[in-house]
Amino acid sequence: MTDSYFAGLEKALKEAGCFRPTLVIDRDRLDRNLERLKSRLAPQLMPRVVDKSLPSLPLISHVMQTLATHRIMSFHLGITVPVLAAFPQAEILFGKPMPTEAVELEFARADGPMREALCRRVVWLVDTPERLESLSALARKIGTVLRIAFEVDVGLHRGGLDSPGALAAVAARARTEPFVKIEGLMAYEVHIPQVPFFAGGPKGEKARVSGRFRAFLDCLGPTERQILNTGGSLTLLTYGPDYPANDVSVGSALVLPTAFESPALEGFEPAAFIATPALKVVPTRLPGSDLATRLFRMLGKITRRNCYIYGGAWMAVPVYPPGLSESRIWWRSSNQQFYTMADETRLSPGDLVFLRPTQSEAVLQQFGPLAIYSGGRIIDRWAQLPTG
Repeated sequence: MTDSYFAGLEKALKEAGCFRPTLVIDRDRLDRNLERLKSRLAPQLMPRVVDKSLPSLPLISHVMQTLATHRIMSFHLGITVPVLAAFPQAEILFGKPMPTEAVELEFARADGPMREALCRRVVWLVDTPERLESLSALARKIGTVLRIAFEVDVGLHRGGLDSPGALAAVAARARTEPFVKIEGLMAYEVHIPQVPFFAGGPKGEKARVSGRFRAFLDCLGPTERQILNTGGSLTLLTYGPDYPANDVSVGSALVLPTAFESPALEGFEPAAFIATPALKVVPTRLPGSDLATRLFRMLGKITRRNCYIYGGAWMAVPVYPPGLSESRIWWRSSNQQFYTMADETRLSPGDLVFLRPTQSEAVLQQFGPLAIYSGGRIIDRWAQLPTG
């Protein structure tokens, strides 16, 4: 990312009247990332858009249309309901189990069409025998069939059915319940790139995950394999055409926050930025006696200048102008974040500071409508979804 890129982005934001903390989506970069995904994804894998990672209905719509998918993975009922209402063809798989009481409350609130959508277009996640029993009891109580998928533990160890035997037992019990219908598996494996080499490394763990996935799959009948979900932004492009999954989740990769920079996403471009004005650029002085300032400067613990930005304390890191960094001796602030400045950093009050989110979920929901940047200007504002 060059000076000219951020100069163009700053010009577009100021022309659009963006003088407060703003979340920017570079649609041109997003579209290039979408094309990279389409060209590199194994042909049997259908992408499933993660709504919490792209929490805006226009953003989700743009991604779904480009990827030609109607599949969504959801994590918060507060997002699920507006997504169901906005996209009549969408089919939702939950990425984590919901408290049965919360599901029951949502059914009680729902009008006729939404109740039908919750029954027909949502696949609820079952991670334990107890979850199956509570969802089955709810289905009997409200008199409808609930679609379910099993969360299985292929190595992440974050819960889920932990062995083929455990899955076989729960699936056998589910088959006796007339009010639940088995749709498949959800096998998240985000841990693969993080496995250290002394434990087999990513390559060895991927082979183990593959074996575990196939063993779980063998516990399901032919009609119970509609959704065989695995993957995520850091792993979905590592699977070849011989892998038995048919459904992979993607979200953050498309805007590439810093935590998702990985060899598996080589060539993907950052497409989400926080832009916020610099309020003050002042000589660095520590609170209290100037003696402390002189001592810390002499020891190289503080720089000569610092800035305060509008807002702050976000899950984000400064990327422009170069030379900004958080101080190890200064507190974080959500009101006026303090950043140290290198001597060569050029910044004046009113200039925009740009940060990259470390993740997209939650962060994209903190700034009001997203500013959509394309062709050198802000072309639209996209409302974001509510938090979970």
